[in-house]
Amino acid sequence: MSDEKERKIALYENFKAINAIDAAYYDQYDVKRGLRNADGTGVVAGLTNIANVHGYVVSDNEKIADEGSLRYRGYDVYDLLGTDAAERRFNFEEVAYLLLMGELPTKDQLDRFVSVLDAERELPNGFTASMIMRDTPPDIMNVLARSILLLYAYDQDAEDRSPHHEIHTAISLISRLPRIMVLTYYAKRARYNNESMIMHRFIPGQSTAETILSMLRPDRSFTQEEARMLDIMLCLHAEHGGGNNSTFTTRVLTSADTDPYSTYAAAMGSLKGSKHGGANHKVLAMQQEIKENVSDWSNDDEVAAYLARIVNKQAYDKTGLVYGMGHAVYTKSDPRAVVCKRFAEELATGTEYEAEFNLLRSIERLASEVILREKGTSKDMCANIDMYSGFVYSMMGIPEDLFTPLFACARMPGWAAHRFEEIVSGKRIIRPAYKSTRGGKRPYVPMNER
Repeated sequence: MSDEKERKIALYENFKAINAIDAAYYDQYDVKRGLRNADGTGVVAGLTNIANVHGYVVSDNEKIADEGSLRYRGYDVYDLLGTDAAERRFNFEEVAYLLLMGELPTKDQLDRFVSVLDAERELPNGFTASMIMRDTPPDIMNVLARSILLLYAYDQDAEDRSPHHEIHTAISLISRLPRIMVLTYYAKRARYNNESMIMHRFIPGQSTAETILSMLRPDRSFTQEEARMLDIMLCLHAEHGGGNNSTFTTRVLTSADTDPYSTYAAAMGSLKGSKHGGANHKVLAMQQEIKENVSDWSNDDEVAAYLARIVNKQAYDKTGLVYGMGHAVYTKSDPRAVVCKRFAEELATGTEYEAEFNLLRSIERLASEVILREKGTSKDMCANIDMYSGFVYSMMGIPEDLFTPLFACARMPGWAAHRFEEIVSGKRIIRPAYKSTRGGKRPYVPMNER
């Protein structure tokens, strides 16, 4: 090892010791780590009219499990997605309008909204070559974040905080991000896998889901059932209250009065995290390991035995976590998972994917029992949307590289709605307190005495 490397190691060898805080202090000062109360409920840090994420009730200071519900602007997500009528074949644009404008659109309003989205899909001249195809990093989320930041440079009114500019910026990103995502996917494959760079033009008049599939598929073909399923996934990811990490990030940056591009790029960075939007990769990898190590997927005893190994930190990533199970808010059911599971079953029944779907359903059914038996922990736990989302995407032939970017494209309307609300109603920079654990002042020691 070179002297230079040794010096670098010496700089960081005490990283954990320097940054560690005795866990006892958190109890001593009643610190709400992660802005969470001791029972797992969230600390109330704001108010919103945008969404209600319900998973429990609090009665006499006791948290009581309840069936999950998710409402956008007061409308239950089941109702928003509950019809396959021809005039509502695709819902994401309608949901985006609802989140941004506060009300469901009339047909004329929706048509005009879709036409505006269509008009905004074009990227600045040279953007693809200079931004997407040049120095493409291995993670698409980073390209989405830096693309948002660079689009600031093409906006002559980037620092304008007027409602007109805020809405225009949000709509342009809702329109452009899916296109940037697919182009980046092919740029990544070209750079790292020496594959062809496919650059399909978008087709005016297509929905967001259709645009994604049309640009992604080499032959541009897809079925209406596939587009409808992707549309549903976009709707389910569009919004999830003000307390989730990326939306709270949006609120925090907005409260500092920074520009919308900086705000949305920061939200993108948050969503990338493996404890947030990136969790789907953990779920998929765990499920793959179970598939490879359980010989009979239909045998509950075999599935439960491998889950026990995971819970006991003997398998997968040795954390003891069953990914895809549990949520910060939902206890008895995650309504997004309920919808996703229902459509996944419809797609899988009678196909080569049916056995895999049944395995996922077994994992969901058995996980809580295994955790109780192995750890003695009885916790209200339901499957979250990540249990089935990756499976649905895989059935549609959507590559894993796009799972979290799709989440990000879908969440743009929700982020924008919360930014608008924070601008109008927040009125104060978000600045929680941190308690110092150092008591008193440390005497300064001159260099020659250290």
